[in-house]
Amino acid sequence: MITISIFRLLLALLLVLVPIYFFRIFRVSLIRSTLISTLRMVVQMSLIGVYLEFLFSLNNGWVNFLWFCVMVMVAASTAVSRTRLRARLMLMPVAMGLATGALVVGLYALVGVLGLHNPFDARYFIPLMGILLGNMLGGNVLSLTTFYQGLQREHQLYYYLLGNGATRLEALTPFIRRAIEKAFLPCVANMAVMGLVSFPGTMIGQILGGATPDVAVRYQMLIVFITFCAPMLSLIVTLYLAHRASFDEYGRLREVMQRG
Repeated sequence: MITISIFRLLLALLLVLVPIYFFRIFRVSLIRSTLISTLRMVVQMSLIGVYLEFLFSLNNGWVNFLWFCVMVMVAASTAVSRTRLRARLMLMPVAMGLATGALVVGLYALVGVLGLHNPFDARYFIPLMGILLGNMLGGNVLSLTTFYQGLQREHQLYYYLLGNGATRLEALTPFIRRAIEKAFLPCVANMAVMGLVSFPGTMIGQILGGATPDVAVRYQMLIVFITFCAPMLSLIVTLYLAHRASFDEYGRLREVMQRG
């Protein structure tokens, strides 16, 4: 595998200046945020690289699981913040949904597919959970925003269906359907052109790391399958756990979204 030195990494960093140049030419107000984001990314990735080296050398299952819990809470707080949901009501349902989706699908992949005897091995457990949580985060933000904004905007349809004898699940089905479509349409579209229009990062990374194309393709397909399944489990568990906080005993929607 070719090692990237600090000097060569700085050469790659120069590429960021190209968009910044055009931001300046066309007076796009993204220069400051781009510089800050780039600096944060470099610092965060450097620190996480050092920390992962420590985790891999320690390789303690309890420590690895504790780090997974930290990742879940960070992802859940980010999702709640981006969707403008009230953290007091929605943080724990979102966190439990993320944890359930990642653990169920991740352990299935590690034990059932890869056949690992120790699924909490840091070299496999931490990266796989990171991939799953990262993908679920984007899907949950889209689907939860669509679901709750749709309920607020079209609450009359929801009450009409309830008033005509529908159960709460039946009345919520149109909103759940719309949320799922919003989150999964991009996934389905990307899956259809994968390998023809785009080459995924996991596959490219493995090939650059010395793996044969055949092995890299199989791992990439595994990643696609698990990142397609986990967001659905996460969304269903989140909505199931959140429905008591979201509705009162008469089925009326509570104030679950922040004002403003």
